[in-house]
Amino acid sequence: MMNTKTLPYLLFTAAIFLASSSVNAQTAKIDTPKTFNKLIGEEGNAHDFDMAPETRLEVVEAAVKSIPTKMPSGPFKPTWESLAANYKVPEWYAGAKFGLCMHWGLYSVPAYHNEWYEKHMYGTKGIMEWHVQHFGEQDKFGYKDFIPMFTQEKFDPNAWAELFKKSGAKFVMPTCQHHDGFSLWDSKVNPYNAKQMGPHRDLIGELCTAVRKQGLKFGFTNHQIENFQFINPPQAMLDKMKAEQADLFDPKWTAFYNVADRSDEACRKFLVNWFERNVELIDNYKPDMLWFDNGVDQRYLDPLKLMVAAYYYNSAKKWGKEVSLNTKKAAYAPSGTNVATIGSILDFEGKVPPGIRTGTWDVDTKIGSSWGYTTGMHVAGPGAVIGNLVDIVSKNGTMMLNLSPMADGTIPQAQQETLLGVGKWLGINGEAIYDTHNWIKFGEDNGPRIRFTVNGDALYAIIVGKWQGGIITIASLADGKAPAGKISSVTMLGSAGSLAFGQDASGLKVTLPATAPCDYAYVLKITGLKMNPPTTTTSGNPIPNYEASLGAN
Repeated sequence: MMNTKTLPYLLFTAAIFLASSSVNAQTAKIDTPKTFNKLIGEEGNAHDFDMAPETRLEVVEAAVKSIPTKMPSGPFKPTWESLAANYKVPEWYAGAKFGLCMHWGLYSVPAYHNEWYEKHMYGTKGIMEWHVQHFGEQDKFGYKDFIPMFTQEKFDPNAWAELFKKSGAKFVMPTCQHHDGFSLWDSKVNPYNAKQMGPHRDLIGELCTAVRKQGLKFGFTNHQIENFQFINPPQAMLDKMKAEQADLFDPKWTAFYNVADRSDEACRKFLVNWFERNVELIDNYKPDMLWFDNGVDQRYLDPLKLMVAAYYYNSAKKWGKEVSLNTKKAAYAPSGTNVATIGSILDFEGKVPPGIRTGTWDVDTKIGSSWGYTTGMHVAGPGAVIGNLVDIVSKNGTMMLNLSPMADGTIPQAQQETLLGVGKWLGINGEAIYDTHNWIKFGEDNGPRIRFTVNGDALYAIIVGKWQGGIITIASLADGKAPAGKISSVTMLGSAGSLAFGQDASGLKVTLPATAPCDYAYVLKITGLKMNPPTTTTSGNPIPNYEASLGAN
């Protein structure tokens, strides 16, 4: 049922949409600068191409007109009005709170610097030199030559899926293709794929089957739109390779690299193929979520993005599934602000809003020091991941933890241990995470680090950090400050029995158990007080002026 606080949002959205439709937003290269509410992470698109193909609306419109795919019938049309009228956030996602994504691809072969190795090996001095030292000159050993080395010979999809289940994650979203454009599925529209080359396996298909057997939702992240202008070598390298018809200019590989031809016609074909790859993924794997990176942000891409959205959502109607797109900034917000996103859940990359943001949103964050696997990478322990998870959920978000598999198909032991540690903690404390929403404030940091969540009529106070024991004081629940009602019980998840407590002007004082029930963070369950209702909206957008209605957090 829609929360009563959703009505103001609907009126707000209608006003913004009418305002934005008074101008042709699709003709603008960038969104109009605005004053944003930084407390809730509001922002618009970057004022540059931000990894998008550097093209024009006319080229995008020509691509849309030449798309051969027949659109599935259904209520969704490729317009913002239709998307706004028919979309709603999947219920399963609003309550999931913890999922996994991963950077899984060719860059794990050199395992050096980061997942942008392809870009750097052709354009960043130190990494260009490192490549020459370890693999040879780029015209003799290019990025394409890593494909046979991406063997995945130890990839066991069932073992991966069992690990993901044990981690406590509710959904899994591997990279189906990164900026390099190499597809990890059996593709008929991209010859550069894992079934035809490298491991000679449909990696996405195998993992999809295994993950769903574990009862988890499955989607994927798609970065391919960045591929068209990802590589920008120095002129001397371009001239040499062009003269030799080598690597970037090898006729067998020019469509893989998209360097030799960046004409309007080449871009049109690229955009058509981007759509076709998405259709293939949607039709073959019926994803529960489809995530796009920054490259789809620009307004001139709107006609193409709307085609993908309509195709995906009408297909899902036929499947009888609740699904969603997941995008950054104002990619699916024609008004230019992410508080008015249409038809997509908002994703923040590696940053958490400083305050409570209502609606539905998520943060994708690394488990280690790089997104893709690199030799010697630092891996965060369970405590750090749990602390981040708790902070995100207390502000009403969902955490997508990024994993970094190796080129042989293994997930490094340190990452596995972290996942198992998180899963063990969630096995005890999951009721304070899953299906929760924000309280009237997200936490306290003046004494012990405390984060709050709400589930039904229970308030959860999550004490993050080393176990101290003794008596803890929660200042937010002091006499005269606490919500209406009277505290009837305080318990600690994982411990038996009720805890002694008292309330005075300094706060709620709780005597903690003699021993800790778990590691890393400890959850007090407090009942008897009147809790605020859920703050979800059908659109996923925040309730306007919500934080002002509650006072400063």
